[in-house]
Parts: sequence; C-alpha cells; structure tokens
Amino acid sequence: MAVGLPDAGRGRAPDPRPTALLLRALGLGDLLTAVPALRGARRALAGHRLVLAAPSALAPVALLTGAVDEVLHVGGLDGSPPALRQPPDLAVNLHGSGPQSHRLLAGLRPGRLVAFASAEAGVDGPQWRPDEHERARWCRLVAGTLGPCAPDDLRLERPAVAAPVPGAVVVHPGAAYASRRWPVERFATVAAELRRTGRRVVVTGSGTERALAGELAARAGLPAADVLAGRTSLLDLAALVAEAALVVSGDTGIAHLAFAYERPSVTVFGPAPPARWGPPVHRSHVVLWHGDASDPWHVGDVFADHPVPELLDVPADEVLDAAARALAG
Repeated sequence: MAVGLPDAGRGRAPDPRPTALLLRALGLGDLLTAVPALRGARRALAGHRLVLAAPSALAPVALLTGAVDEVLHVGGLDGSPPALRQPPDLAVNLHGSGPQSHRLLAGLRPGRLVAFASAEAGVDGPQWRPDEHERARWCRLVAGTLGPCAPDDLRLERPAVAAPVPGAVVVHPGAAYASRRWPVERFATVAAELRRTGRRVVVTGSGTERALAGELAARAGLPAADVLAGRTSLLDLAALVAEAALVVSGDTGIAHLAFAYERPSVTVFGPAPPARWGPPVHRSHVVLWHGDASDPWHVGDVFADHPVPELLDVPADEVLDAAARALAG
C-alpha cells in the first residue's frame, strides 16, 4: 500500500472509489488509541478508499490495522495541509475538538465533515466530553455519525518481519516528555531483578534515547547487545512487542503496542491517568497510578521538565510485584 500523495506519479490508474480522509496527526500511542475508530470507519465506509492523514513514520503500523488503504503525511496542524488531488467525499476529524483541526479539514472542501462540535469553527456534531477515555471518545464520534464501533477493538496484524529477540522482557525508559519518565535507576532495578530470574531483558528507545537506554543497561548489568534503542525500525519494534514475555514502560507508544498485541505489560501512569489512556481490562495488563483516587480524570503537569509526583511515588518493588502478576496472567 502506498504512502504519500494518493494516485500521484506511480504509473497506475487512479482509484475510482470515493475518498474518506481521516486526520490523526499525532504520535504512536495516539494512533493506537484511535484504532477502534478507524475500524469502525472502515466498516461503515466499505466502498471508500480510506486515507489516514498522519506522520508518515507511523505508516507501517497504521497499515497493520487493516483499516486504512494509504497514509498521507501530515506532521501536525501548523504545517501544510494534506495534499489531495481533489476534495474528499468525507473528512473525519480524529485529531481534536477544533477549531484548528476542523479548519484544516474544512479547507479541503470535503463533501461532508464528521467532527465534534465547535462553535468557533462553525462545525456541528456531537459534544466533546472532557472526562472520557480516548478510545471511547473517538468510537463515540464514529458510532454516532457513521456506524458501529467497539472501543476495545485494538488488535493489530503481526508484522511480516521476525522479532529481534523473541520472548524477551522489553524495558522502555523513554517518553516524549520528561513528565512521563519514571526514574532510570528504578527501571534499572527492575531490569536487573528480572534478568536475575533468568529472563532475557532488552532495552528499547528511539535514536535520541540511546544514552538513556545505555545508562539503564549499565546500571542493570545488561550486555551492550541487549540495548536495542535506535537499532529497530517501527515494524521491528512491533514484532518485538508482539512476541514479548513482558513490556515495562511508562504511558507511551510501546505500552499501547503491548495493549494491541495483548502482551503482558506493566505501565506506570502519569501525568495522564489510566482512566483516560489505560488498556482494556485484561488479566495480563497491570497499570500503576498514584494520582488522586477522588479525581481519576485529573491530568498532571504534562510539560514539566521532571517526572511528575504520580510517577515518583511508584517504587521499584511495586513494579516488580506488578510484573509478577502480569506474567502470571
């Protein structure tokens, strides 16, 4: 399946089906929480070509959903709009509640715009609810405007590549924001103990997280060969998680891969609570969150330059206990 400008310069006849454009110009975890909505749209729009407007780096995983035909690069709302050859028959805003994302799609002159209501953008639709799980939110939009949607329909196809280290415990210390990073020395304590029990432990991360992964490995006594940060493609990472014994991380993209492949996982949440971003109820997913139980929807300081208290209050022993439960599940 192509990635990029639909039907442009590839020596093939244009797809005759009407186009439905779905906007989700965010990160990996955001994409994976939208999978149920993408599947609902696919069922409702069986006669359409579904084009996902999202960062092109996510295309390999987006295509594993089986819900989209093509990925058209959009790096965010501040850059160029999706470069379609002609207005789409339908545009679906799975990005936000507007007005910027609404206006981006309205500028494409779609035959119909499906989105949450925004008086500022002049768009009618269902009302946005602040206290709603991310999967449920986008499923509600699709179910109320297009057709049935199941919020727990997360499963991805297995990648057509081999897992770099089948059956490993995957420890992922990084996150896009410092506020989400559980302390590396605690990750190291967990990794060292799991390795002591005979498990193969590997450390993952992006190219920019190699130093963090290397520090974790050094503290835990892991060999350099087990530091995979910066050495795996997104498909390699998906294959690794699909066959992992356990995934230990904060609330970031790799946790949502574990949810999608129903692999045992321990996720330390903060600043966003699991009520907003947590996995479906499953015996092998354990979530740890030390936020205010009286306000399960509260989001802490996302842009803090240090881990939020919800993370700092989680000790390594609690994560190790959770790992034992997840593995037993």
